This record gives sequence, C-alpha cells and structure tokens, in this order.
Amino acid sequence: MMTLTKNDVLLEGIPLAAPEWSHENHNTQFYRLLLQIPRLSGTPDTLPILLSEALVPRVTPGTAIRVRGQLRSFNNRSGVGNKLVLTVYALDIQPGQDDPCNQIILSGALCKPPIFRRTPLGRSICDLMLAVPRRYGRADYLPVIAWGQLAVRTSQLQVGDSLSLEGRVQSRTYHKVTADGSTQERVAYEVSMMHLLSPEP
Repeated sequence: MMTLTKNDVLLEGIPLAAPEWSHENHNTQFYRLLLQIPRLSGTPDTLPILLSEALVPRVTPGTAIRVRGQLRSFNNRSGVGNKLVLTVYALDIQPGQDDPCNQIILSGALCKPPIFRRTPLGRSICDLMLAVPRRYGRADYLPVIAWGQLAVRTSQLQVGDSLSLEGRVQSRTYHKVTADGSTQERVAYEVSMMHLLSPEP
C-alpha cells in the first residue's frame, strides 16, 4: 500500500527582523527569518522560516505576514546543537490577515517505535517520529508529540504504519548540560498533534 504523503504549513505572525542571507543552492539565494506567533498560553512560538530571494521583498519586520510552506528537516553536521534541524520552507508569503495562525497537516509513515510516558502530573504523552517523503527520493523526519487520548492511541502504532494528523509547529526552550559541565539554553521544534486524520490504530 502506498503511503499518502502531505506536508502543508500555514502560519501567520510577526517577523522579528529582516531576512538574513543563509546559503545558495542551484543558483538561488536563500534567506532566514524568525516568525513570532502568539499562543493561547501567552508564550509565543518563534519559528525559523527559510525563503528564497524572490520572497524577501514581501517581508517587513514588525508587520504580519502569512506563510504557506512545508516543514523540512536536515542533519546538522556541525556538532553544535540538535542533530536534526527543522525549518519551515516558505512556498508563498502574503500580507497578514490580522488572524494569527499556526497549522500543519502531515501524512507519512512512522519511522521509529512510539515512546509513551506520563508526566509527573500523570498526563499521557507520546513521542513519534514521522517520515514524510519528498521528491527525488528524500524525506523529512519530523518529531511529533501527542497528549492525552491521542497519546494513548498513537502509542499502539508500529513502525511503518501510516499516520495523518493536524497540529501546530511549536518551539520549546530547554537547557542542555555540555561536556564541560556548563548549561546552554537551546530551542527545539516539534509538531504538537491536535487531531488524528487517519483511521485510529
């Protein structure tokens, strides 16, 4: 059975600064920016956006933009920070509609066994790793976190099972103890699952 694949992101938020040059690929210049999106809890998500040079004129720091794109992953070989780096690749940028938004729809296959646990307060949580194929034989490996009954359901999945979900892309700050004993503040990105779109396992 062929795995249904889908990777659609829709974000609306405020660019914190002007886009900065990142790299060149196939004669195209790429830039990065950080997009801040309010969250109901009051702590905003601050997400990295990768955009081509053609989209740069559509970005004004401090002015809301609406970004359509895909959540991409690549391996960080620098040895500093997370081994798996996530970024939102912008396919289109339009002016904001005064309606903050953070939505992602993913379909792919589970590529690692689910990790089910409970928080100190007894809430169920399940960590998943979803492989979403891209063109040219590549794939994005995207960490997904599920809570409550969604955690219980998804914990029953097996490696290779198809999974479709709706959620949001969130940023999370944590502290990492380095080899020399010092502590560094780092930011992790993951998909927080809100709804299962595929049949329940």
